[in-house]
Amino acid sequence: MGIRQRLTKSILLTGATTALVVGVAVGTAAALNVTFSITPGGAITASAGKTTLKDVNTGSVLSCTSSSSSGTLKSGHGISGSSLGTITALSFSNCTGPLGLTFTVTNSGFPWTLSGASFNATTGVTTGHIAGIKSTLTGPSCTAQVGGATAGSTGKVKVTYTNSTHKLKVLASGGNLHVFNVVGCAGLINSGDATQFSGTYTVSPAQTITSP
Repeated sequence: MGIRQRLTKSILLTGATTALVVGVAVGTAAALNVTFSITPGGAITASAGKTTLKDVNTGSVLSCTSSSSSGTLKSGHGISGSSLGTITALSFSNCTGPLGLTFTVTNSGFPWTLSGASFNATTGVTTGHIAGIKSTLTGPSCTAQVGGATAGSTGKVKVTYTNSTHKLKVLASGGNLHVFNVVGCAGLINSGDATQFSGTYTVSPAQTITSP
C-alpha cells in the first residue's frame, strides 16, 4: 500500500470516528435537554392495589395488598426531564412472602426523584424513572435490603404516566433493583439477586404531563 493510500485510509477512519463521537454526544445532549410541561403540579398522593417484588433468580415473590405514596410535582413549562418531581413517602400494607410469611417493608432515603425521558403525544404517555430507592424487608428469620446494582447503592425503576387515566405504572423491566445483606431467608432470596417491582398507582389530583 502506497503512502497516499495509507494517508487516505487514515483520514477516512479519523473522519468516521469523529462523526461517531459527535453523533453520540449530540444524542446524549438531546436526551438531557428534554423538557416537559406539568399541570397543575404541586402536592400529590398516589395509591395502588396489589404490588409485587419478585426475585428474578429464585422466583420468590413478596406481594402487598395495598400501597400509598405522597410527593410533589413541579408546575409549569420548560421543566427539565432530569427532575419532574419527588417522592417523599411510600408505604405498603399486608405484605406476604413465600410460604405465606408476613413481611414489613420500610422505605428510606427520601426524597426519591421522578424523571422523564420521553413523551408520546398520540397516547399521552410519559416514560421515565424513579430513582433513589432504598428499602428494608423484615420477616420471620429473614431480613434484606433493596437498592441498586451494588451493595449500598440506591435503586431505580422504570415508570410510565398516562394522562387519560392519571395512573403511574411501575414496570417490572427497565430498573436495576437488587437485594443485598440478606440474613436468613432459607435461600428464598440471596444477596446480589436482581428483583423486579411492579404496581399501578392512581395519582391525585389528576396531572397532565406533556413535552415540550
